[in-house]
Amino acid sequence: MARPVRVVVLGSGSWGTTVAGLAAQNTPTLLWSRNKEIADEINIDRRNHRYLGDRRLPETLRATADINEAAHEADVLVVGVPSYAVRAALEPLAHELRAWVPIVSLTKGLEPGTRLRPTQVISACLPGHPVGLLSGPNIASEIADGKAAASVIAMQDDSVGTALQPLFASKLFRVYRNTDVLGCELGGILKNIVAIAAGMAEGLRVGDNTRAMVLSRGLAEMTRLGEAMGAHARTFAGLTGMGDLIATCTSPASRNRRLGEALARGLSVDEAVAELGQVAEGVRTAPTVMELAREVGVEMPIAAEVAAVVGGHRSPADAYRGLRRVTPGDEEDVV
Repeated sequence: MARPVRVVVLGSGSWGTTVAGLAAQNTPTLLWSRNKEIADEINIDRRNHRYLGDRRLPETLRATADINEAAHEADVLVVGVPSYAVRAALEPLAHELRAWVPIVSLTKGLEPGTRLRPTQVISACLPGHPVGLLSGPNIASEIADGKAAASVIAMQDDSVGTALQPLFASKLFRVYRNTDVLGCELGGILKNIVAIAAGMAEGLRVGDNTRAMVLSRGLAEMTRLGEAMGAHARTFAGLTGMGDLIATCTSPASRNRRLGEALARGLSVDEAVAELGQVAEGVRTAPTVMELAREVGVEMPIAAEVAAVVGGHRSPADAYRGLRRVTPGDEEDVV
């Protein structure tokens, strides 16, 4: 009888731990943490207090602080570290990971300096492996509480996606498939910028109409850039686009929205990040996305205002006044 597929998750943040918990209900799963104290807490107390509070993790989930053990264990490798840390986490695994092990990214940001998406960084560090992502409107704490949610496993080879699907799915966590890896990945990256704008709107009390405008026009910006880069427009109407955008912009648990609210209260970016205590990918991503937009000739006024705020060049109030000065065009012209 063939042994079960062993899943290894790199990264013990809220989402990495939650995904590891989902997988552990289906197959042997090992969670790697850079922090040995977190690994020990998971193994002994079945909890990760720093990121998931008092929520209990499955008894079948194991944790380690040994990266080599994690690499040798993996039949499927899941990367759940922040975008700036992906390369550093994976480079030591180049000669440790077995050939053809599929790699699934949970990361929603761009590598500073290179502007590479997480799947591109993974492919550069670990060539020859099938690489995709798991993404969707997924607030980790809600999923850890057992509330229903859905996500998308995106792989260019649909047969690989089909094989990975049941490893993460449950009765309350539906996993769909998509072969548009670029579009699914961009949706997860770009929505964080719009979520900062939504958080600033909440903090400034601009009203529901303005918030609705930001979300809908933010989605148009996401779609414009995605199409210009070669993604499918329809992907942005799905779970990894509109779905993730709604969850991230409206949930009080959303890190990027909370950061936007803190900025609207007058905190600096550094102060807002410190108050948050976790990574908000939109802060690092916004300036890089504007570089990409200029490169492909796409107008992104909402992203531009957010980039100006996180860069310290404009206040949230000035950013919203700036959006009022944008001349409206044809609403259906998203290209």
